[in-house]
Amino acid sequence: MSKGVSTSTDKNIVDLSRSHRNKAASKAVRVTRERLQYAKTGSPVFDRETLGMYVTAALQGAAVMPFMIVLVAGIGAYLDPGPELYIWALFSLTVHAANILILRRIQRSELTAENTPRWRRLLLVGQVAMGLAWAIFAMQSCSTCDGQSFMFYRGAVLLIVLSVTAMATMLLRQAVLFGFLPTVLALIYVAATHRQVLDIGMTAMFTTSLIFFVYVTSRLYQTTITLLSFQTEKDDLIAELEVAKSLSDEARRRAEEANLAKSRFLASMSHELRTPLNAILGFSEVMATEVLGPLNNPLYKEYSHDIHRSGQHLLNLINEILDLSRIEAGKYELNEDSVSLLELAEDCIGMVQLRAGAKNIKISQQFEPSMPLVWADEKAMRQVALNLLSNAVKFTPQGGEIMVRVGWTAGGGQYIAIKDNGPGIPEDEIPVVLSAFGQGSIAIKSAEQGTGLGLPIVQAILAKHGGEFKLKSKLREGTEVIAILPAVRVLQSLPAVEETRAVEPRRRHFA
Repeated sequence: MSKGVSTSTDKNIVDLSRSHRNKAASKAVRVTRERLQYAKTGSPVFDRETLGMYVTAALQGAAVMPFMIVLVAGIGAYLDPGPELYIWALFSLTVHAANILILRRIQRSELTAENTPRWRRLLLVGQVAMGLAWAIFAMQSCSTCDGQSFMFYRGAVLLIVLSVTAMATMLLRQAVLFGFLPTVLALIYVAATHRQVLDIGMTAMFTTSLIFFVYVTSRLYQTTITLLSFQTEKDDLIAELEVAKSLSDEARRRAEEANLAKSRFLASMSHELRTPLNAILGFSEVMATEVLGPLNNPLYKEYSHDIHRSGQHLLNLINEILDLSRIEAGKYELNEDSVSLLELAEDCIGMVQLRAGAKNIKISQQFEPSMPLVWADEKAMRQVALNLLSNAVKFTPQGGEIMVRVGWTAGGGQYIAIKDNGPGIPEDEIPVVLSAFGQGSIAIKSAEQGTGLGLPIVQAILAKHGGEFKLKSKLREGTEVIAILPAVRVLQSLPAVEETRAVEPRRRHFA
C-alpha cells in the first residue's frame, strides 16, 4: 500500500496535505523564546535562588575554614611561639562559628523576596568580620624569626585564603570585596608604617590579586545567573507546552465527540428523511406516468417530472451523507465476496451510457483479458466505479471522450482507471476536491454541481479494502482517477487439474 493512503478511514476523508499546527503551543514557544532572548541576566529576581545556593554550598564546606585557621595558627606558632596567633585563631574561629549560625538560621527559615536583602546584608557583615580577622593576621609580626621568611609565610597564607574564599563566596555578590577590603587597608597601613620594599610589594600583589578575584567572581556570578535564567525559562517553556498540550488534547477530545455526535445525527436524520422522500418519489412517478389517469393540464405532468427529478437528487444526497456518516462513525462494514472488476466496470459503463450519449461523449474501453477475481465488497466497489464515471461524464464537455481501463498494477494488484479530456483541476485545488464537501472552482461554476462527497467516499471505501486512490489532473487537459486494490485481494486460480493427474498413477499402483 502506498504511503499516501492510510488504513484509517477517518484520515481519508479530510485534506491530508494541510499541516495542522497547534497554535497555542506555537504561541507559547514564540513568547517564551522572545523572553529568553531579551531577558537581562543578573536581574535581582535571581537573588533568592543564588542566596539559597550559597547557603547550601557554605554549609557543606563549613569545615574548610576552621581547618585552614588551625593550620595557619600551628605553622605560625612554630615560627613565633608567642600567644598572639592563638588569640587570633580563637577570634577567627568565633567569627566563623557566628557565620555558620547565621547560615543555619537562613537555611531553617524560608527565603522570600522581602527578607532576602536583609539576609544578604547580614552575610556581608559576617564576611567583613572575617575580613577583620584576616586583617589582624596581616598586621602580625615576628620578633624571634627572620622577617623575610615570616613575610613570605604571611603573604602565602593571605593569597591562599583569598583564592579559597573567592571560590567559596562566588554566589554572594561583593563578598570578596567586602571580606578582604579590611585586609588591604591593614597591608597599606603596615607598608606605610614600616616603609619596607617587601611590605609595599606584598601590598601591591595582594591588592592586584583581590581586583583579579573580584573580576573572576563577578564573571562567574554572571554566568551562574545566565544558567539560572536559561533553566527558569526552560521550565516555563515546558510548563507552557504542557498547558498547551492539555488544552489541545481537550480540544481534540471535544472535536471527536462533536464529530461523532454529528455523524450520529446525520445518520438518524438521513433515515428520517428517506421515509417521506420515498413516498414523494413514488407519488410523483405515478403522477408523471399517469398511472391513475391522464392529467388535464400538461403543466402538472411537467411539474411531476420536476418533483421526481429533484426528489431523486435529494435522495442521492441523503445516501451520500449517510455513507459518509457511517464511515466517520466507524460503522461501515464490508460484505466481501469474489468480484470481477471487468464485469463490474462494464456494468457501470452501461449505467452511465445514456447520460454520456446525451452529451455525445464517447466511452472507450481498454481491459486486460482473463483477469482473476478479487475479494472485495461488490456493492462498495460498484459505488466507487459509478462515482468516478459519473464525475467524468459530468465534467467532460460535449463531444468529449472518456477512457476506462482495467488492468494489473506493478505490485500484482488490480486497478480501474478513468481518464477524461475535461477542463481538469488546478494543482492547488486537488487537496480541496479530495476533502469532505470540497469543490473546485470549475465544479462550482458548473451547472451540474455535486455535494463534494463522492471522492472522499471513494477514498474511504478503498482504504477499507487496503487499497489506494490516485488523482492526476492538468488544467485544460483532463483528469485521470485510479482506484487500486492490493495484490492480497487477488484470488489466484489453483492448479487442481495438475495435482489430480499427479495423484492418479499412485492410486492405480496401490489398486
